[in-house]
Amino acid sequence: MDDLKPLAVFAATVDAGSMSAAARRLGMSPSAVSQTIRALEQQGGVTLLHRSTRKLALTEVGERYYPHCKRLLEAARAAADSLQQAREAPSGELRMAAPVGFAAHVAAALAPVLAQSPQLRLRLLVDDAMIDLIDARIDLAVRIGRLPDSNWIARRLCELEVILCASPVHVERHGLPASPQELASHPWLAFAHELAEAPREGDPAAERPQALALELQGPAGERQRVEVGVRIASNNQLTLQQLCEQGLGCARLAHADVLPLLARGALVRLLPQWRFKPMPVAVVTPQRDGEPAKVRVAVEALRRHFADLPGTVPL
Repeated sequence: MDDLKPLAVFAATVDAGSMSAAARRLGMSPSAVSQTIRALEQQGGVTLLHRSTRKLALTEVGERYYPHCKRLLEAARAAADSLQQAREAPSGELRMAAPVGFAAHVAAALAPVLAQSPQLRLRLLVDDAMIDLIDARIDLAVRIGRLPDSNWIARRLCELEVILCASPVHVERHGLPASPQELASHPWLAFAHELAEAPREGDPAAERPQALALELQGPAGERQRVEVGVRIASNNQLTLQQLCEQGLGCARLAHADVLPLLARGALVRLLPQWRFKPMPVAVVTPQRDGEPAKVRVAVEALRRHFADLPGTVPL
């Protein structure tokens, strides 16, 4: 495609009424404007402007040519305005990915942003599996735990406190454990990715619950490791939480997620004096520089939300 700049210079010159005025608008010298238009005329083999010491006038060919160049100039200005709006005002579609259990946090964090920015739309992909951020054209994603190596930019939001939970029905059946070692006598719920590959049918190990190693730290800093048998495994955090509520086993759950359940007695916290290593929570984006406003305001809203969220460890 031919260089479009001379067409824009020609349209700007006609709009300004003189080459010197056009030069000031375009940040060029008057001689550069004149040479650009002359080159355009030589390339087309026609005269576009009648020049005099006092004014410019379009030739007949120039009059037919000018509207097309003007539309080009207007399109360029509209494109520049669109970029400026993307930089300065949240607009368009924000594509975001988050784990299932984080949907409520995303809603609480972004509700004020969406209320204040009517031009902003949200497409939220909720999945505990690792969504391919490039294929899904994700603008930002919330990730929990250790991040895989990638070219994306990660920014820490907080650390989630992880606690032991069971339902009152489970406690009634199995009792309250008084020490970490007593946890081994309870049935357990766990994330599937925490377990080794399940043994094949026919293998004697397939008849036994898979083992999950728990690492706990006590009130005096002492550490204990205990292996528990996993009765139910899932790749979905919300499912584990609901199974735990039904009394099907103990589970490690994010404190921030189960606070309402603890408050109304749907779950009971076990061994509250013992702690697990907190899980880091980060937001990842394709780049930090040149981010559109929709991404910047969303990241900042998430920062504010998690900074004040009970059940988390602030950074």
